[in-house]
Amino acid sequence: MTQTPSPSADDIQGLFDRIAPVYDDFNQQLSFGLHQVWKQMAVDWSQAAAGQIGLDVCCGSGDLALLLARRLGQTGQVYGLDFAPAQLAIAQQKATQQIGLAPVQWIEGDALQLPFDDAEFDVVTMAYGLRNLTDVPQGLRELQRVLKPGGRAAVLDFHRPASAWLRQFQQWYLDNVVVTAAQRFDLTAEYAYISPSLDRFPTGQQQVQLAQTAGFADVTFYPVAAGLMGILVMTK
Repeated sequence: MTQTPSPSADDIQGLFDRIAPVYDDFNQQLSFGLHQVWKQMAVDWSQAAAGQIGLDVCCGSGDLALLLARRLGQTGQVYGLDFAPAQLAIAQQKATQQIGLAPVQWIEGDALQLPFDDAEFDVVTMAYGLRNLTDVPQGLRELQRVLKPGGRAAVLDFHRPASAWLRQFQQWYLDNVVVTAAQRFDLTAEYAYISPSLDRFPTGQQQVQLAQTAGFADVTFYPVAAGLMGILVMTK
C-alpha cells in the first residue's frame, strides 16, 4: 500500500489558517467537550506552578496556553507560539475576555526553531502539534533546549490504541464523523489529513525513546481516553 506523502510545513500552515474560523467549534463538538479535560490533564502533569514562566508551542487558538496562564497566575508569564497567524488572532481575542491570568505574549514562530534562549522556561506544553511537525525529533530537541534544568514538558496528541477494535473504532470515527462534519463547511480535505498524520506519528513508546534521545532525563507516556489520546511527560 502506498503511503500518503507527508505534507510540507507550508501545507500545514495553510491548513490551520483555513480551519481557524471553525477550529474551536469542531474541537468542542467532535470531542464532546473532552478536549478541554485532556488539555487540563496536560497542564496538571506539567506541574506548572504560580509565578513560573511557561511556553505553549503550537498554541493554535490558545486553549492550552490560557489554561497554563490560569495555573501560573498573575505573577507568572506565558508565551503562546504558533505559525498560523489566523489561529493566533483568535487566541489573542480570547485572552482579552479572561481575567486572573498570567500575561500572555502571542508569537508567530516555528516550533522547529524556537525563537528563545536556552533554558528559558520552567514549563512547556503542546497540544495536537507534535504530530504535525515535519521533524518530530527536532521538535523534541527544541522543547528540551528551551526548558530550564528540572523543567517539565507535557505534550498531548492523538494516539493509535493497542486494541484492534479501538483502532477500528478510531478509524471509523475519523472517516465517518470527523470528515463528514467537515464536509458541511467544505473542509473535507483539511480534516481528512488527521488519519494519515496519525499513521505517520510515532507510538507512545517510540515517543519515549525519541524524547530520551533528545536529552530528556525522565520520560513517561500516559495513554488517555483508552489510548485514543496520549500525553508525553518529560523532565529535563
